[in-house]
Amino acid sequence: MTLIILLFVIGILLIAVEVIVPGGILGSMGALTMFGGCVMAFLEYGTAGGILAFIAALVIGGLAIFLEFRILPKTKLGKRAFLTHEITAVSAAFGKEALELVGKSAEALTMLSPSGYIRVDGRRYEAFCQSGQVPAGSALEIIGADNFRLIVALTKTN
Repeated sequence: MTLIILLFVIGILLIAVEVIVPGGILGSMGALTMFGGCVMAFLEYGTAGGILAFIAALVIGGLAIFLEFRILPKTKLGKRAFLTHEITAVSAAFGKEALELVGKSAEALTMLSPSGYIRVDGRRYEAFCQSGQVPAGSALEIIGADNFRLIVALTKTN
């Protein structure tokens, strides 16, 4: 009986920790541990004991999940652990700013091989040069932008 209760307690603890450490592994291990407790109850106490242990596992597991997702988010700890606001930002480094830079002149701060850093209007940006390697100090023109860097080409005067 002690082993069955121990397996149930460990299973519930693993399922509870799953809320804090997501990934599914700890919750799965907890469910398997509780299943092992049910199997032990079937072996030790027969069909009636096994069914009782199975029902107890369902009730305890359901109660634990209810507490974790309905009660815990309203507590001080839960408010810190659960996301409550939607993040609406984009991961692109440039937004409308990139469109304003297209067509402007730039200077290579580092060798672009083909990526490096450029200066535009006194600000430093990461850039990619379609012309291949470009030495530092070269005059460039911004011809576009991808998600995280500007796309430049050598100016026609070079």
